[in-house]
Amino acid sequence: MKLETDGAEHIPEALSESELATFNELADCTIANSPGARLMNEPLLSRLLASGGSMSRIACSRLGRHARPVRAVLFDKREDMNWALGWHQDRTIAVEDRLETPGFGPWSRKGGVVHVEPPFELIENMITLRAHLDPCGEDNAPLLIAPGSHLLGRIPANKAAILAEELGVVPCLAGIGDIWLYSTAIAHASEKAVKPARRRVLQVDYANQALPDGLRWYGI
Repeated sequence: MKLETDGAEHIPEALSESELATFNELADCTIANSPGARLMNEPLLSRLLASGGSMSRIACSRLGRHARPVRAVLFDKREDMNWALGWHQDRTIAVEDRLETPGFGPWSRKGGVVHVEPPFELIENMITLRAHLDPCGEDNAPLLIAPGSHLLGRIPANKAAILAEELGVVPCLAGIGDIWLYSTAIAHASEKAVKPARRRVLQVDYANQALPDGLRWYGI
């Protein structure tokens, strides 16, 4: 699979041993009895995403040298926290403050952070990296993607599942240290694990442009 045509790309064993150790330490200190957490002001995360590291190099190779991480979430799916997520596109970004801006809206607040839906062209110019700390096979709720859906613009929410059936569905299987790179605009979903085992994934959104009219990325 290729990012440009399919909207996603698998990079096996992308993380080094030292990066995996940092990732493991980050997971231990940020998620306990929760399915996941948005990460902000975490020194270990900053180390993992630092310039010259694997994730930064991959992001810059696709978006150019101005690529920067703008949101990071750590998911921890396991037997006692086994959820499903329907077909959808990611449409919101996190910003520092609410500033009424043409083309931006509706607004919301999640975990105390202001979120807004920007013009979809901005989402189409972003990429997302998913780094795996644990193996993720067919039975352990891999991310499901609809190849090519990133080229179709903003998809109505009630059409996403139908479109995925038409385009076909690819499970993003992964081993320890693998990274899946995908267009933030791609339609995706996740089912409940058939045979739940711990599945920790660090998901990081990257952008390479500033926001207009004084809006500022919330960042990490």
